[in-house]
Amino acid sequence: MQLGLINSAWAQAGRDTAWGIQKTKELGFDSIDIFADPLDIDVCERRLIKDECDRVGLPIVSIACVAVGLIDFNPSVQRFHVDRVKSYLDLAYEYQARNVLLVLGEYIWNQEVIPPAEQWRTAVENCRRLADYAASLDVQIALELEPFALSLLNNVDQMVRFIDDVAHPALQANIDVSHLLLAKVDPIEVRRLKGKAIHVHISDCDGIKHGDLPPGRGVVPFEPYLNEIKALGIDGAVSIELEYSPQPDQIEQWVAEAYASTDRLMRAAGLRG
Repeated sequence: MQLGLINSAWAQAGRDTAWGIQKTKELGFDSIDIFADPLDIDVCERRLIKDECDRVGLPIVSIACVAVGLIDFNPSVQRFHVDRVKSYLDLAYEYQARNVLLVLGEYIWNQEVIPPAEQWRTAVENCRRLADYAASLDVQIALELEPFALSLLNNVDQMVRFIDDVAHPALQANIDVSHLLLAKVDPIEVRRLKGKAIHVHISDCDGIKHGDLPPGRGVVPFEPYLNEIKALGIDGAVSIELEYSPQPDQIEQWVAEAYASTDRLMRAAGLRG
């Protein structure tokens, strides 16, 4: 598998987008994931991202999208977010990316007032529409498991059930290693995502709160998870997801540390090289 980086890691550097793409290549990454909202960036930034990735030889694998409004109870909000995710899928097509990494929302009002089954059904219907659109572009959607109590997809059971309910080959799962630990998912449960997972995120955490630290700075036991991921035979990328460095002026060292530790872990698991 490729070793990638979500380019939001460079957000606190205070430098332009091209600089972050160049640094990603210099550090040795095989690919890059892009965190950019097509409704927020102008045409110059949109073109710059693709041109710079092509220039340095970094394929774009995934575009990250958070669309919590897909499960809002207001039809107008749902329609906006369906159209917004379609814009992400258009961008993925334009960038020749493999997938849009999609984060769904949470049950509102403590799963009261609106029945949870109704929000689930809304999500399934909207994601099926989006999967149809993705397939027309030869792009896929990778759903992220979020380890929070009210997240729609917060464990492997729910992920498998959701993918089966949508029942569309263009909609599959992303595996986030630190999220699995936080959700108390045993490594062996990853086997249930065989044939259902197309992308991987990796980071570390303290075992209690969402962290997105460089691997080695937290408590995640990576080996068993990576061994299970290796057995899935995913033809894709393991992309590092990082939150801000505690020392913004040392962001390059922060990302370099994450690259080195992840490279070691992947090679030990037979996932790279």
